[in-house]
Amino acid sequence: MSAASDIRRRLAALADPAVAEHSRRFFKTGRGEYGEGDRFLGIRVPVLRKEIGRFAPTPLGDIGQVLDSPFHEERLFALLLLVRLFGKGGEPERRAIYDLYLARRSRVNNWDLVDSSAPHIVGAWLEARDRRPLYELAESGSLWDRRIAIVSTFHFIRRGSFDDTLQLSFVLKNDREDLIHKAVGWMLREVGKRDPDAARAFLRRHASGMPRTMLRYAIERFPGEERKAFLLAGRS
Repeated sequence: MSAASDIRRRLAALADPAVAEHSRRFFKTGRGEYGEGDRFLGIRVPVLRKEIGRFAPTPLGDIGQVLDSPFHEERLFALLLLVRLFGKGGEPERRAIYDLYLARRSRVNNWDLVDSSAPHIVGAWLEARDRRPLYELAESGSLWDRRIAIVSTFHFIRRGSFDDTLQLSFVLKNDREDLIHKAVGWMLREVGKRDPDAARAFLRRHASGMPRTMLRYAIERFPGEERKAFLLAGRS
């Protein structure tokens, strides 16, 4: 029996229909919503994470099969496995994981799937490399590609590098999707926690043209009077 089959069997044993019903509502799976049609087994993230060690040696081919699953938790489990293997692998293994991730990124199709994997794989691989792939993703028609682009920069932010976050925030500041507004605002907030002057300089130039949600996320850690001033600027 393949490792992919072993993973599916184990996750099926952990399924909880009540959790699955809650997840269908939480991840907006109704018609016209961002997670339309997604299916859930009903397994909470801490439970999934406890299983990662059991399957850490899984071959990439089997992980790719699990990533193709219609079930959200199986895709998340595959991504968590990839993150684990990337962190422990040498350059050839990391390259293979990065290539697999980009080739199958259509399966990274909800915000939690992006957020739990993109910084640790895409951001980590591109840290010392040409970052043009992020700008190509930012121009994609796919909501999830664009979220991968901006959230991947969290890896750079944690290492004190903010230029790509700020440039991609500019590219995405007029995006039509609320989930991109939240992601850009979140990354700007993370920049502000480490370099408040860099975040303030960006917001002084662009607050007036930013979506309200993006701006609110970005200024969440600022002092109260400063938040009010930026919100007023955002209305102008």
